[in-house]
Amino acid sequence: MKRILLIVTILSGIVPPVATGQEKEKELGVTFDIQYHSKWLSKGAEAYGQQGALFKTLDIDFYGSGFGVKTTHRNATSSGYVDKERFDFRPYYKNRLFEDKSYATNYNISVGYEYYPGLSRRKANTTYEWIFAFSWPDILPKGFVPSYIAHYEYPALSDGRYNYITGWVHRFKLDYNMDVPQLPKSLCLSSEVAYTDGLGGASHDWSYFTVGLTTGFDINENLTFTPGIYHQLSMDDSVSRRHDITYCILTMKYKF
Repeated sequence: MKRILLIVTILSGIVPPVATGQEKEKELGVTFDIQYHSKWLSKGAEAYGQQGALFKTLDIDFYGSGFGVKTTHRNATSSGYVDKERFDFRPYYKNRLFEDKSYATNYNISVGYEYYPGLSRRKANTTYEWIFAFSWPDILPKGFVPSYIAHYEYPALSDGRYNYITGWVHRFKLDYNMDVPQLPKSLCLSSEVAYTDGLGGASHDWSYFTVGLTTGFDINENLTFTPGIYHQLSMDDSVSRRHDITYCILTMKYKF
């Protein structure tokens, strides 16, 4: 927890740049989004069983500096999973490397503090999660975007009983953005394969493959609606015993 507080202290000290000449002064960015998941597949695992989930996220971008912080509340849409209700607090830094090269790299590095208020403090009700995300929008022919995301989690408690939580998940993605005249925004065809490396006591193996289809609609200048449908093929019973899972994600995002 001390590490999280240190990051927050650093972020809170960031001062917006002063505009000079024709340079436009950057503003504090605030975005709120709410997501409905017909099923929440958390790194391939059904976190709320057959129930859906609601995510409410407040994202604060510190004046375009690359630093920001997200706060998310997650809960099931029906009863039975009160102990898995969760709050996430996630400072992040994102930027771009090799700007003018074909291998230009977008990256986003963050650390999340996950808190489960429904669990006793004597249980593993707090967890840290690091996420390292990279994408290469110009390295393949137009429309194709490969990306790699690594997750690393470990318990916040020092009690050795919960060390089984510790582990990695490696996700390899390929998106294809296709312009469709009948749609206001491009249609994104996505694919993802994941290797689970011991997270949550799971085996060390390829765990799932997912394909998806999403697009977006601008409701007004600040409000966007993004529907998506996905199908997961599970390959490792220690992550999910259901081999075929179809679900949807509906997102409403408002930028202040």
